[in-house]
Amino acid sequence: MNPVRDLVTLVRAGVVRPMRPDRLAGVLAGYVRWDLTVAWGYATGAARHPDRPAIVDDDGVLSYAEVDERTTRLANGLVGRGVRPGAKVAVLCRNHRGFVETMVACVKIGAHAVLLNTGLSRAQLATVLREQEVSVVVADAEFTDLPPDVDRITDTELDDVIAAAPATPLPRRPPRGRLVVLTSGTTGAPKGARRPEPGGLSPAAALLSRIPLRQGETVAVPAPLFHTWGLAAFQIGLVLGATLVLRRRFDPAVLLADLRDHRCGALFVVPVMLQRVLELADPDAPDLRVIASSGSALPPPVTTRCLREFGPVLYNLYGSTEVSWVTIATPDELARRPETVGLPPRGTRLAILDEHGDPVAPGATGRIFVANDMLFEGYTNGAGKEVRDGLMSTGDVGYRDETGLLFIAGRDDEMIVSGGENVYPAEVESLLAGMPDVREVAVVGVPDDEYGQRLAAYVVCAEPGALDEDAVRGHVKAHLARFSVPRDVVFLDSLPRNATGKVLKGDLPPYSG
Repeated sequence: MNPVRDLVTLVRAGVVRPMRPDRLAGVLAGYVRWDLTVAWGYATGAARHPDRPAIVDDDGVLSYAEVDERTTRLANGLVGRGVRPGAKVAVLCRNHRGFVETMVACVKIGAHAVLLNTGLSRAQLATVLREQEVSVVVADAEFTDLPPDVDRITDTELDDVIAAAPATPLPRRPPRGRLVVLTSGTTGAPKGARRPEPGGLSPAAALLSRIPLRQGETVAVPAPLFHTWGLAAFQIGLVLGATLVLRRRFDPAVLLADLRDHRCGALFVVPVMLQRVLELADPDAPDLRVIASSGSALPPPVTTRCLREFGPVLYNLYGSTEVSWVTIATPDELARRPETVGLPPRGTRLAILDEHGDPVAPGATGRIFVANDMLFEGYTNGAGKEVRDGLMSTGDVGYRDETGLLFIAGRDDEMIVSGGENVYPAEVESLLAGMPDVREVAVVGVPDDEYGQRLAAYVVCAEPGALDEDAVRGHVKAHLARFSVPRDVVFLDSLPRNATGKVLKGDLPPYSG
């Protein structure tokens, strides 16, 4: 890392700037007590801009000073429920103040916060709570599938817990708690991943070196906070002293109204959310400077339309729960190559390696490895990801062009061998997504008696009956090799997705043609 360049980046974003001595004293006092954690973020905000709105949600507005005090009260309330340093508190909430306040209160106790996916089944919830040895669950009242023996605080009860608890600081600086984020679980049961707290402001500077966010602006975050991308939006927003606009439910029309009414400068979305916004008749949001997308593949047609409708404001981040970020594509790069995921931000090392661990030439496909300041600390079950020379595997394969731009070919475990040829479903998905009559598409490998494996395409048409199987196969045949042509084509009304918008390929129906 280069501390001078990091400082310049933070100054340009307004994170580092002169302040009154009394406010500086408050910032330093918060750092001494909380270190660089989310609790320090709100303590800093309470010292620098106490009356600035910190959270706008369905229940109203909270200032930075109010969040700082309320989370101290909640921390005391949780201690009264038996939560101690090192205990685990699960959070099963949609995007609202209760989610944020619970995370911050855990830091003030020294407890670990386990962020639960709101789309988990009853059996998955029971398994995760048991494996994580959770002490208390803070859950929205709508989630009724929790085991009966769990100590539960509903979102509707949080205000009572906060009001009844004292605002006196906890007696000593707690040990540092950890955030446990669940993997998406699209290819198996979700695993707990221990997310590190930043050791400094270099991670923020890395993202700001590619995404020009500004101090104090208003940021809309419909991306789920329990997911790595929504969590990153929250964390970078806290560094910037931003006002976060949160809604329990994603509604594209409500989101557009929020963008206009609150004059949002930035928007953090997962790709399917961006697609739904673009499908509205009037997706106008004139104050947006940044649309940051991540969480799953961004279809090139969505990229192109977004740049046309909103202007050069789209940034596409490629990363994962385990490695945080890998690359970020800027509007200029996306305009030239809509399918790219961009270049590594400052301080990030990227390598494309073959099966022997050797670097491949530009244009050649290989496994993607990365190193940065925010690699995860391992799964809570003790497992980890493959590491080579300090670089961690992302689990994806891809290639870099002669300018260094990265392109994703697909998951390394999704590649199929059909008739002796290596085929990546993601390449076919990207091609079919560009057809005007296709709204959504997923391509998977299925067993084949003759070729070993073959591709099956699941297509959602923009209008029912707009395409038939021959049209889909013919489009692929005209652009890709014959072994990439899907033998099976299934038309659906919608694709099964999890709460973060990722397609659940294991839930696709079997081909019956």
